[in-house]
Amino acid sequence: MSGLGGLNPSPGGMVVGLAQFQLPTVQTPDDLERTLGMVCEATRAAKRATPALDLVVFPEYCLHGLSMSMAPELMCELDGPEVEALRATCAEVGVWGCFSIMERNPAGNPFNTGLVIDDAGDLQIHYRKLHPWVPVEPWAPGDLGIPVCDGPAGSRLGLIICHDGMFPEMAREAAYRGANVMIRTAGYTTPIRHAWRITNQANAFCNLMYTVSVCMAGEDGTYRSMGEGMICDFAGEVVVPGSAQPGEVITGEVVPHRADDAREGWGVENNPYQLGHRAYVAVDGGERDCPYTYMRDLVAGEYRLPWEERVAVTDGSAYGFPPSAPATARPRLEPVR
Repeated sequence: MSGLGGLNPSPGGMVVGLAQFQLPTVQTPDDLERTLGMVCEATRAAKRATPALDLVVFPEYCLHGLSMSMAPELMCELDGPEVEALRATCAEVGVWGCFSIMERNPAGNPFNTGLVIDDAGDLQIHYRKLHPWVPVEPWAPGDLGIPVCDGPAGSRLGLIICHDGMFPEMAREAAYRGANVMIRTAGYTTPIRHAWRITNQANAFCNLMYTVSVCMAGEDGTYRSMGEGMICDFAGEVVVPGSAQPGEVITGEVVPHRADDAREGWGVENNPYQLGHRAYVAVDGGERDCPYTYMRDLVAGEYRLPWEERVAVTDGSAYGFPPSAPATARPRLEPVR
């Protein structure tokens, strides 16, 4: 149930708009400024069209397109004019917004960054993509973990970006930090359509949370993005399907407390709880160990596949990127609760 696309919100419901934004071509600062204006105007239009709208979500690459350019003059900063314009627009029309920027990184390649801004214009989530879509993307690996925040209507929002959603661990981490609604933005092109759909559904069911997801749409002369905005409920059902239509805003309702109720009340398939309480019928409180070799090796910095030496693609040279910088020691990511 989606309240006729959010036209009839339920008590406790949050109305979400997924903007299948037209894939832009951005090669100059003027292009960036023009695209920023289009995103701001699309935010205003979405709120005008659906006055009950609580959250509008724009796809990954909504400001920069798919050129993968790291040109310094195109990079954004949190205190820069692009983010300031997005914050001002959310405050102007009284809506939460999720946006994408390529963020300047003085220490190396830029970050692929997602932002969630509240209806007062305050930044609530600053997320750097943990899993760039290698070997295609040149972005630095994210270093902020997976932050979550309190959102409208009792929601607890998490944000991941595109390829992140292909790793079940990402959705599980968002859920473990309390997210009952997970946003996934993407620039995916049409060959990924099937994987996109099934992972959005699986991420929802395996973590008993809503997933709200959207890609860029249309073409730029080289690439064709697929749109495919979709809302899945906590049982993994697609309750609002999208389309490939550029410019369409897919709207629907999620009711966060229903996901909370499932997490608290389900016995069968209460997956997030049962992961850490194995066989509680047989063992009081369940086993609390970690039986997964890959988890233990990953934490120890010793992750290694049985076929590691046979992996053929391990850098971005096929897509024209220079050799990667040497790996450096990085501080361990700690949850921010």
